Amino acid sequence: MTIPVDRLSDPAVRVFVTALNANDEAALFEALTPDVTMSDDGSDRDVREWLDREVFASRGHMDVESEADGGRALVARYRNDTWGEMRTKWAFTVDGGKISRFETGQA
Repeated sequence: MTIPVDRLSDPAVRVFVTALNANDEAALFEALTPDVTMSDDGSDRDVREWLDREVFASRGHMDVESEADGGRALVARYRNDTWGEMRTKWAFTVDGGKISRFETGQA
């Protein structure tokens, strides 16, 4: 069972997931604060490099299974051309309607 993206509770997270699934780089970076940070499996990463590799170059896609924390914590099936599909968790920090940090890793 997945949650349709347009039904995700947090507007900033909804914009992030919509842009990621559309492989829309401009829209995704517009959803982020200029000083956004992120981590993958507990290690901080360079956001642009990570998004280029794990999303844009490899056609990343999220199917959200559940949300918590007002829509700022997700469990999703994430897939891309590099790794295939895996169950992942995502946590977002929102500042001024944009994402200032996101953390992801295997669920």
